[in-house]
Amino acid sequence: MTKLLEWLSGVLILGVAWAVVSFDLLDLSVPKPYREVAWPMPFYLLVTFGCYSLATIGYRVATFNDCDDAAKELLEQIKEAKEDLRKKGLKI
Repeated sequence: MTKLLEWLSGVLILGVAWAVVSFDLLDLSVPKPYREVAWPMPFYLLVTFGCYSLATIGYRVATFNDCDDAAKELLEQIKEAKEDLRKKGLKI
């Protein structure tokens, strides 16, 4: 099962549970306070997901490691390209 299907199935299960509690679709006689708490739940989950995403991105940016070997290799390739262009007559 791919990650997309895992996420979609999770969202589908939560959505069905939310609809059953919010709209009392199965005549479960859910108490009114539970329905009042369940009604804004998708908004709370969306805000929570956004906070989690921002925290994850911030952490990944803060712990981004430098690739010194790759930087040296790239500088070497740039020098080789400049020399090749000079040999072909391009003025840099």
